Amino acid sequence: MKDKEIIGYTTGVYDLFHVGHLNLLKNAKGMCDRLIVGVTVDELVSYKGKEAIIPFEERIEIVRACKYVDAAVPQYDMDKLTACKKLGASILFVGDDWYSTDKWKEYEEKLGKEGIKIVYFPYTKSISSTKIRNLLSENHNEK
Repeated sequence: MKDKEIIGYTTGVYDLFHVGHLNLLKNAKGMCDRLIVGVTVDELVSYKGKEAIIPFEERIEIVRACKYVDAAVPQYDMDKLTACKKLGASILFVGDDWYSTDKWKEYEEKLGKEGIKIVYFPYTKSISSTKIRNLLSENHNEK
């Protein structure tokens, strides 16, 4: 008899998809049988005071096309616990920039009570969507 399938969950905007996103998804998939990715909807991105360059519909299709992703779903809010429970995820993958923050210590406690483990992955230091956006802006302003 096969052990229970391990479902992992991670979320992100995935704007200007880059190798850092790919590294996170690849590492996450290596730790679970099924990887579900929440892609932040445009309304939630703007609620967080940002703006995605690539529209949600295109971002979710890019994530769905990644070979490490078993399913991509819209992320409408920041409630990680409800999402994990709804999807049956036993592992939540996040970037290590959240490690030891008050917010994530609280998440660890709440998710831990539900048997959901948080795994922190190191960010790929050389790249981020913000860096790409800034480089594009600088390059555009020089012309």
